[in-house]
Amino acid sequence: MQTPVATGRSVTGIPTGRLAVWWVIGSEIVIFGGLLMYYIMLRNKYDYWAESSAHTATMAGALNTFILLTSSLFIVLAHYYAEKKDHLKSFKYIWMTIAGGLGFLVVKSIEWTNEIMSGYTITSELFWSFYYTAAGIHAVHVIAGMVIMGIISFDVLQKKNMHRVELIGIYWHFVDIVWIFLFPLLYIAK
Repeated sequence: MQTPVATGRSVTGIPTGRLAVWWVIGSEIVIFGGLLMYYIMLRNKYDYWAESSAHTATMAGALNTFILLTSSLFIVLAHYYAEKKDHLKSFKYIWMTIAGGLGFLVVKSIEWTNEIMSGYTITSELFWSFYYTAAGIHAVHVIAGMVIMGIISFDVLQKKNMHRVELIGIYWHFVDIVWIFLFPLLYIAK
């Protein structure tokens, strides 16, 4: 089977797929960058946010940071084996990355359940509105990455479109980097 022309053709010299992923990430940086700048401005304005953030579960946030960073290692290994044309190992590491994303969501759901049961809901204060909005948008990106990885993994298993492992890897690293900014702002800076 022949690879579609659009996969490798580009006026910029950058493969079209990679350029598209960077375009998506650029638009996501605008969304998360605006959200984080808004948070920092409000955090500096309202001193009571420090008291509110003291109730976030720092250990759960730290565990999720470890899980996401480990999953980033797995997608790097999936890309490494995709380039080596070892489709079975690439498939395995893609699913280990998906398992990392699932672990992140399980920890996040336990954490949110405990916080909601303690009365910290999205409507209780402005801090908690921001907390659930920022973490929720991030979680949606984790879920999207997991779904796309699942689709790509079955192509990899058939030795098709192996270059897509790199593309989803770029996206997954972006999702991790966003969390690296959210974790200290929401959990550590109290």
